[in-house]
Amino acid sequence: MFTGIVETVGEVVDVDRTADGRRLTIAAEGFRDLSHGQSISVSGVCLTVEAHGSEVAGGDPDDTGGVHGDVGVFEVFLASETVDRTYLGELGAGDAVNLERAMPADGRFDGHLVQGHVDAVATVETIDSVGEDWRFEFSIPPDQGRYVVEKGSVALDGISLTVAERGEDALEVAIIPATYELTTLSGKSPGDPVHLEVDVIAKYVEGMVDGYE
Repeated sequence: MFTGIVETVGEVVDVDRTADGRRLTIAAEGFRDLSHGQSISVSGVCLTVEAHGSEVAGGDPDDTGGVHGDVGVFEVFLASETVDRTYLGELGAGDAVNLERAMPADGRFDGHLVQGHVDAVATVETIDSVGEDWRFEFSIPPDQGRYVVEKGSVALDGISLTVAERGEDALEVAIIPATYELTTLSGKSPGDPVHLEVDVIAKYVEGMVDGYE
């Protein structure tokens, strides 16, 4: 489980296309202490660490593949289902991704309940600067609108955000300077894709009340 509080922005340094998916190599500051099987949210998609550190660079414990300091490297695999349901399969070397490690049991819950299970891919519609803040409008993909409410929570590219306004087929969020600077939102433009995860509580409630209709 994640909270939607992005730890850092990583960089895709290599993409290996396989017969049934993709394997991404990602570099990120502060990510040297990873372990096999660890869950990481990559722009809102829960993925598993397959290899990390020197295993990625080639087996030499002193070799970091050109990555130094506190920057760690790790590999994750995108199954065909992940490629089909997200835009991660379209990423290339040099692209930025939001990263968050799974929340520890004794961790602080600062965002909202985020699973890392993408419901749909939305699109950036408009971006406006309002004083020091930013206003982003995103499309609401078909069949997801019933889970989006004004002042409710959504995760966009793994970022826990509050719906400022809810239109007929779009939602708006207000972005403070810290969120803009510390996530991939600063690199987004109208037309770019984003991963949308709606509030899972809304889906559970829907499932429980369906039988009473």
